[in-house]
Formats: sequence, C-alpha cells, structure tokens
Amino acid sequence: MTKSLRSGGSTRIRAGRAWIDGAFRSADVTIEHGVIAGIDPPSGPPRKAIIVPDDAVLLPGLVDSHVHVNEPGRTEWEGFRSATLAAAAGGVTTIVDMPLNSIPPTTTVENLAVKRAAATPSAYIDVGFWGGAVPENLGMLAPVHEAGVYGFKCFLSPSGVDEFGHLDRTQLAAAMEEIAALGSRLIVHAEDPALLHDHGALGREYGAFLDSRPPESEASAIDAVIAEARRTGGRAHILHLSDARSLPAIRAAKADGVALTVETCPHYLTITAEEIPDGAAEFKCCPPIRGAANRDLLWEGVVDGTIDAIVSDHSPSTVDLKRSGGGDFGLAWGGIAGLQVGLSAVWTEARGRGIPFEAILPLFTTGPARVAGLESAGVIEVGAPAHLTVFGLDDAFPIDAAALLHRNPITAYDHRLLSGRVRRTWLHGRGIYDVTEGGAGESPRFRGKPRGRLLSARG
Repeated sequence: MTKSLRSGGSTRIRAGRAWIDGAFRSADVTIEHGVIAGIDPPSGPPRKAIIVPDDAVLLPGLVDSHVHVNEPGRTEWEGFRSATLAAAAGGVTTIVDMPLNSIPPTTTVENLAVKRAAATPSAYIDVGFWGGAVPENLGMLAPVHEAGVYGFKCFLSPSGVDEFGHLDRTQLAAAMEEIAALGSRLIVHAEDPALLHDHGALGREYGAFLDSRPPESEASAIDAVIAEARRTGGRAHILHLSDARSLPAIRAAKADGVALTVETCPHYLTITAEEIPDGAAEFKCCPPIRGAANRDLLWEGVVDGTIDAIVSDHSPSTVDLKRSGGGDFGLAWGGIAGLQVGLSAVWTEARGRGIPFEAILPLFTTGPARVAGLESAGVIEVGAPAHLTVFGLDDAFPIDAAALLHRNPITAYDHRLLSGRVRRTWLHGRGIYDVTEGGAGESPRFRGKPRGRLLSARG
C-alpha cells in the first residue's frame, strides 16, 4: 500500500529492513520539510536514494524519557550539548529531561524557563521536560502543567540533592489528587525511606550497599503508588524498576485497569550484583543493581509486556564525585552514565538469551513515547517527524569510557564489548550524526549546528 504526502524536492532513504507498523519490511522512506512524506515499496533506480546497507536496519529515532542533563547549575556533571551529542550517537532523537539535578530544579514556571533557556542554543536533538512535585509546590502545579511539562516527578525517599525534597505518604496522596485533576501523570522514584539503611559510609564492598537498599523498600513504595493511582484514577509511572518481585503487583494493577506504567533500565537488564567489584562506584545507582536471578525475572517482564519502556536513567556526575570516599559505596554519587549505549547493551544481552530484536525495539521507541505522552515520536509513519537512525545489528561496539560523548569519562559499561552500533542519525530529516562504516574505533562526525527543538506537552 502506498502512503504519500508529495510536494517538491525530497530525500529518499531505501532500506531492505525498516521498522514500520511494528515489523521490519523493505521500504522507500521519503522526507519532505523534515517530515516523513511517503512510505512506499522500493521501486525505480536506487541512485537517487540514500541506501541503508543490507547488514543494517532503519529504525525510528529512539526516545529516552529519563535523562538527567543537570544544566544549569551542575553543568560540569552533564550539559545539553554533551548529553544530546551522546544521545544522537546512540540513535536517540528525543529525550525528556528530569527536573533535577539542575539548579534551579524544574518546579516552577520560572525555573522551567531557565532550563529551556539553557537548552535552546545547545540541543542537537529534541528535548522535552518533566516538572517536579516537591513539598513546597504542592497545590501549585497547574501553572507548571500549563507551561508544557510532560508530567511531574517525585521521590518517596531522599533524592540526594537538598533542593529537591521527597514526598511523604500524605503528600503523595495530595500530589496524585492534584495531578489527576490536571490530567497529567506522576512519575515516581519508588523507595520507602523507612526500609532503607543507607546512612553514610558503607565501605567498598558492594554487598553492603545492596543490603542497605533492600527490595522490600521498592515493593512498599510501589504498593503505595498503585493504591493512590487506583484511588484517584490518575496516571502513575514507576521509574527505574530494579526489584522484579514487584512485577506481580504491577501486573495485577494493570489487569484491574489502574492507569499504571513501568520502566526499567539497561543496567538492570545487563549487569548483576555478582559481577560488581569492590570499590567500583561507577556501578552505584538507586535503586541498586540486584542479583542474576532478579535480572532473569526482569527479562520475563520485558518479554511478557509488563514493562513498558527501557530508558537510560542517565544520571552522571564528575569522576571525583563517583570516586569520592575512595570507592565507598555509601559516599559515592549514585547514578549510571549510559545514554549513548542503551540499545547496544540491551540488544547484546537479548541476543544472548535468544530474544529477537523486534521484542525489545518498542521499549526504546513507542514505549517511552507513550509513557511521556509524546505524539508522533518513535515511529516511521507518514506525517511523523523524520527522526531516523541506522543500526548495524552485528557491529562490534567496544566501550571505552574516554571515547564516549558523555561529559565525564566514567561508566558502568566501560570495557564491555557490545553487539550493535548506530551508524547514522537524522533529526527532522537532516543528517546529524554518522560514523564510517566497517569496523570499530571510528571517530563520530556531527553535521551542522544544534537544531534540536524544545518540546511542550501543550503544543
């Protein structure tokens, strides 16, 4: 079937395998004025088309709805330029920025304007913004909602930064009522502080840190979120699920019609507690990376559709902060830097488990787009923005932290050999990133100035 919106000059991309309508098929994708204008069966001579090699696939630009850019205020941790360059190199064309750890946090209309001003000159890809729900702004979320945030993030345990306080159970209930009335969504860092034992120095042994944040804490907080979503009818989203034992409660809530979604992250699907060396604080994140048996159960949640999205939770810091305390897991900053490598890492693990690429791809595209309420993102369809990426499924991708485009050269994925690499990325029909085909170790090339758009949930 031919679909088209044809006018003047155009760009045509021909692929033997393009991800369209939830399946791979051969197609000529025509781009006009930054929008996908036609999707047709390949026909005619290919000389006027950009050819996707037979050993690669054409994908929609990936969506990452959980990224901490940190600019302004902590730009030395990560900034919009470095974050969006890394994203483009990882095939990500749309991110939604978290309301912390920037200073000021995105908790007021004025603070959102500051964040947007910081992003405007530097974003190589499209950027949307989450708002924050903190004790100080409850009852005053409507103006931030109207200003275009995609929803509101809260913590149920201390966030790690003083300027973004956490909600107690009474405040969680109030936030859910307010956000449900607005027709927005609450996205929740779900750990119960009453069940955490992370008090200062813990030592260099990873097991001590893991014990300090037990799965019971996650389960208790998730149960509370489900109860409030059920009571209010509001939309809730569980961030960075690490505890697979919470999956049955999530499945049951979804089956009951509760407006609930859940994400997990590449590090929970690809790394296990058993392999984390003493003092290796680059692996510290909250909630923590758990054991191999837990990872297997998380994969069951991916395959059966319980988990809606796989997102990076890219939460970097300076090397000094990650190494603070000489590798003491209680003192080091908690956060994984992985924006550039998520799809490759998860595909490597999936392939080893015999899980097809088609099973994970929606969790990097339409899944996070739906979590955030982003329209026309993560798809190749007529009328959608021409955000596209070429992915070599078999390309070896050795990780060298110093060669990644994140601002600071430290990552839990350092020294891993991954399968699958992004070769080219287009944003609004313009080629913005490519590497020389054939082998590893090439220098990335970016084309043009930053042209990413700042997105708004209010149009």
